[in-house]
Amino acid sequence: MTAKSAAAAARATVHGYPRQGPNRELKKAIEGYWTGRVTADALRATAAELRRSNWQQLTEAGIDEVPTGDFSYYDHVLDTTVALGAIPARHRAAVEADALDGYFAMARGTQDIAPLEMTKWFDTNYHYLVPELGPDTVFTADPAKQVAELKEALALGLTARPVLVGPVTYLLLAKPAPGVAAGFDPLTLLERLLPVYAEILAGLRAAGAEWVQLDEPALVQDRTPAELNAAARAYHDLGALTDRPKLLVASYFDRLGEALPVLAKAPVEGLALDFTESAAANLEALAAVGGLPGKRLVAGVVNGRNIWVNDLGKSLATLGTLLGLAGRVDVAASCSLLHVPLDAAPERDIEPQILRWLAFARQKTAEIVTLTQGLTQGTGAITGELAANRADLASRANSPITRDPAVRTRASAVTDADARRSQPYAERAAAQRTHLGLPPLPTTTIGSFPQTGELRTARADLRARRIDTAGYEERIKAEIQEVISFQEKTGLDVLVHGEPERNDMVQYFAEQLTGYLATQHGWVQSYGTRYVRPPILAGDISRPEPMTVRWTTYAQSLTSRPVKGMLTGPVTMLAWSFVRDDQPLGDTARQVALALRDEVNDLERAGTSVIQVDEPALRETLPLRTADRPEYLAWATEAFRLTTSGVRPDTQIHTHMCYAEFGDIVQAIDDLDADVISLEAARSHMQVARELAAHGYPREAGPGVYDIHSPRVPSTEEAAGLLRAGLKAIPAERLWVNPDCGLKTRGWPETRASLEHLVAAARTVREELSAS
Repeated sequence: MTAKSAAAAARATVHGYPRQGPNRELKKAIEGYWTGRVTADALRATAAELRRSNWQQLTEAGIDEVPTGDFSYYDHVLDTTVALGAIPARHRAAVEADALDGYFAMARGTQDIAPLEMTKWFDTNYHYLVPELGPDTVFTADPAKQVAELKEALALGLTARPVLVGPVTYLLLAKPAPGVAAGFDPLTLLERLLPVYAEILAGLRAAGAEWVQLDEPALVQDRTPAELNAAARAYHDLGALTDRPKLLVASYFDRLGEALPVLAKAPVEGLALDFTESAAANLEALAAVGGLPGKRLVAGVVNGRNIWVNDLGKSLATLGTLLGLAGRVDVAASCSLLHVPLDAAPERDIEPQILRWLAFARQKTAEIVTLTQGLTQGTGAITGELAANRADLASRANSPITRDPAVRTRASAVTDADARRSQPYAERAAAQRTHLGLPPLPTTTIGSFPQTGELRTARADLRARRIDTAGYEERIKAEIQEVISFQEKTGLDVLVHGEPERNDMVQYFAEQLTGYLATQHGWVQSYGTRYVRPPILAGDISRPEPMTVRWTTYAQSLTSRPVKGMLTGPVTMLAWSFVRDDQPLGDTARQVALALRDEVNDLERAGTSVIQVDEPALRETLPLRTADRPEYLAWATEAFRLTTSGVRPDTQIHTHMCYAEFGDIVQAIDDLDADVISLEAARSHMQVARELAAHGYPREAGPGVYDIHSPRVPSTEEAAGLLRAGLKAIPAERLWVNPDCGLKTRGWPETRASLEHLVAAARTVREELSAS
């Protein structure tokens, strides 16, 4: 096919679409099902209507081929686990008794059965459920969900492409099941897994699928020769099948590198590649391997992870180059649009001119269609769209909100000394022990307490002016009083104020910093039914006035025990926002760090002796390629130290991280120079404690003993058992006792019981230590 005919054949498509609905209908239906207010049939009906609505929106916008199978009640990796029959032994009875309840049991756990471990999907803030595999795992094909959703789309007269997690990525994301001998590699199960994929592909072909997309984002990471050989084997075997649809292998989030020639040579009909800025090297690499003659290329030229309008002229130039490198070029976003909000149009609080800089899922869909039209019909067919796009890009580049000379002057004056504590850790630790007077195995929580319906109603009432500011603040005071009273009665050693005034750990601060924009409807799925509204970092950052001092000081006035000041760190402020793309991330991080440094110093001046600066996104934002990591870790750790290094030696600096694989960044955790770190550890059975010990981590640490992402209440003995495991890696004088994460999403009954058990476990183990 010539470049001209390839252009004429181009189609518009997407890898996936937001699941929640315009008003988070899916979240409400699922949570209603969990509480018994919504039946299973009603939940399924809501889900079916949301799928239909999504496909209709895509089709009406001009998308030629819609994805199916990307819709999920909780997580698409968990859906893959079900489709492959890889149900952990502890969950099989629940799944056999009721497939839907068993599915949610794997995701959330029950009082008696722990859920699957949860961690971040590559370098995004989306969490997936980690498959648990072992040498005895038996895979069995269950294509029912994929087939049913494909048939729904075909019944509507649509051209549809099922999307599944590919076999290599699935195995690379898995971990050995509990009890499996150390050293087991799930990738050794590939030969056993491929026939199951073959059965699913045959079922989809029989159901009417012309194409099936197999997502292999794990191949954009550094891979060993053995892993690359596994990819070659997988797609040789799947490509050789006779009873299958055409195969489109997709990668995204970064450049494919050494995996590109492997996939280019594989006997599959198409590849989907990311050609946005982070993966721009794919273009040159594709040319170097001779392109994809006779094959389909789905070109991800619209950024599926950020919310800025596309540079249509630049994307058209990329597409024009690609026309000579493939048999057919289709236009798409770089990855699933799951990672952006649904629609920018309802945002009434953002200035109309600024709103034109933004592209959420619906706007990105329109960009894809416009680019396809320009590719197939020539730029003359989209003259108006190109002119409007150039004006929007110029408006943003020249806007005064993007540059603040005072902020830039301050950031440029930062020295290395500004990012260093005045004394080494050993001297600080001695001063802090004297100042705080804490017992061995001190107990604390991560920060937030349950966000009750009453609190959410109070915030809504304030926004709607049904109550005034004074009435709202009285409600916040009452909540803080209750939280402090409960912690004192329970026996926690270092308290928190519970954060009742905070809507979200990033949004709360973004709304008080210059340079940020807040959305009202910009919900994005983080995990399960947990949705967040990432703020938009549009310009230079500064802090006009204190953000947390008032409520932290008020809480401290209610107790003689130390109350932690709670802040979100600079890397997480970037990672959980839609960050500006017009300057290096390190420059933006330094601006945020300086704003937060002012807050830390004000907290200390107000009498706060313990200050926690959360950085759960430090690992999440780690570049996928090893070669890119040193530069990132240098500015990321400097930003944290810049935030926290202006305090006295006897002020104790904490940080917190959760739900990530920490082994890759233990040195970076050390480089933060925090006095205490709390980390998720309950689901992973204290793995991070062992990783810290192996590194020789010299500071205090609190590996979590209470999994807060499950409704189950851990017993005192369970928490004590985890503490004992932690003590095998971390000495008692440096071990803290805390939950995995904040308690915002939990209810009060389970929170009370769990924290009472946590404190009792600490007392039990203290007594054991004193008796030994």
